Amino acid sequence: MADPGADRRSFWGWGLESAGPDAAQQDGIRKTMEQRLGASLELAAAPELDDLALPQSRIAPPDALASRCSTGPYDRAGHSYGKSYRDVVRGARGDFSSPPDFVAFPQDEGDVAALLDWATDAQVIVIPYGGGSSVVGGVECLLEGDYRGVVSMDLTRLDRVLEIDRASRAARIQAGILGPALENALRPHGLTLRHFPQSFEFSTLGGWIATRSGGHYATLYTHIDDFVEGMRVITPSGPVESRRLPGSGAGPSPDRLFLGSEGSLGVITEAWMRLQDRPTHRASATIRFVGADGFLRGAEAVRALSQSGLAPTNCRLLDSGEALQSGAGRGDESVLVLGFESADHGLQAWMDRALEICGDAGGLLPEDGAQIQHQAKASGAGGAQREGAAGAWRNAFLQAPYVRDVLVRMAVICETFETAVTWDRFPEFHREVTAAVQNAIGRVCGSGTVNCRFTHAYPDGAAPYYSVMAPGRRGSELEQWAEIKAAASEALIAHGGTITHHHAVGRDHRPWYDVQRPDLFGRALDAAKRELDPGHILNPGVIID
Repeated sequence: MADPGADRRSFWGWGLESAGPDAAQQDGIRKTMEQRLGASLELAAAPELDDLALPQSRIAPPDALASRCSTGPYDRAGHSYGKSYRDVVRGARGDFSSPPDFVAFPQDEGDVAALLDWATDAQVIVIPYGGGSSVVGGVECLLEGDYRGVVSMDLTRLDRVLEIDRASRAARIQAGILGPALENALRPHGLTLRHFPQSFEFSTLGGWIATRSGGHYATLYTHIDDFVEGMRVITPSGPVESRRLPGSGAGPSPDRLFLGSEGSLGVITEAWMRLQDRPTHRASATIRFVGADGFLRGAEAVRALSQSGLAPTNCRLLDSGEALQSGAGRGDESVLVLGFESADHGLQAWMDRALEICGDAGGLLPEDGAQIQHQAKASGAGGAQREGAAGAWRNAFLQAPYVRDVLVRMAVICETFETAVTWDRFPEFHREVTAAVQNAIGRVCGSGTVNCRFTHAYPDGAAPYYSVMAPGRRGSELEQWAEIKAAASEALIAHGGTITHHHAVGRDHRPWYDVQRPDLFGRALDAAKRELDPGHILNPGVIID
């Protein structure tokens, strides 16, 4: 089904085949990482599609849907995994031992329902697939139990904005639309969803809803949950459509059942989403916190900002290592990237008060003040061009998945994990989690680093995001990763955090999600699964068994 003449997605790694670091840049990354990790690194060749030996399909598409299905090696390989570290390592090795038997590309809800009916009767697993950007093993095509085969259901043909309600600032949107196409469709109406996860370019609206994605806003509107006004889901037992409302107190919300369900309860096909006017005013500043306690003083500034009611759009605190790695700092300072946006009013007063709060926490304010911008029209996920530390961090943020592919080919362990914890627990939590992970890195890899940044902040707590970098032993990277991942996950749960703030559960987080989830709620969720999906064909093993 893929167009061989198009700039295709990588079948094994992140993004487009034509994008990412070139040969000279890859060598520069290697030299930088050798110096940083104190280890000699060798860059392995990237896998080639023609070299793959995919197992033969166990089942064929049903005749009625055959024209909408593909058994081609590119589609099967590309839908085998998501983009977790474990996924990319296996892809880089050319290990595609468990691909889907075929990939279905439904054109409408009728195709979705027909495929689910057929799969239930045929005892075939169906994995709903949006952009395939899962970093937690959420779309892996595992065949276990008594099932006859596995189908990946790619929803990207359901890619239209169907209806716009300008008065209510809302739109009815098909779930398979990718982030850039969604924003392009809304732009002529002066509207935006304003949800920009790191995977924005290669992820879909349905995927954001199914995984409770975290987006652009660092405060106030942090999760996709905040924007869902109503949705439509096709389950093996039939369709479920919630009433479109600005708010309701009528019992438990049906939307909340499917938000975060990761394709295990039904296939999200469309949703009414709350929109906003496109911002025309922006203000940004970079505040630095110097010294050994700089990160904790920066955290105090973020806490005060999140409790002030100012609701900054961007409030990203980077520790000294994270700031150095992204080019936003010198290695001896934590950096707070602060920003405000509005479609209604100027922002000078908001920024002045925010800088005052940061100064009270011991932050070094920018000598030239904040950058205040007004635009007749704003565009793109990032808006106006950012300079300085903020621009460096943003560019590093967007390029990070491509760089990770290079690091994987060097046998470098590069993992991220994120969480959320209340402010009263944060200092001890951060100390204990960092120590546990650093100890695991030393035990497993000999050396390496763990850095932290804040992605989102709330009046009652923060969402710290940790990055691990360590030299691996080629051929043993997955075992090393698993040991470090387990140490990190155990520490998160033991010290009062959540196993995930916005990366979803998938298979990678499942053991610790089972600990975090109340037992009785788990049994209620299992009952819902039996009612909505009696054949248990939808993504078994994710969220519930």
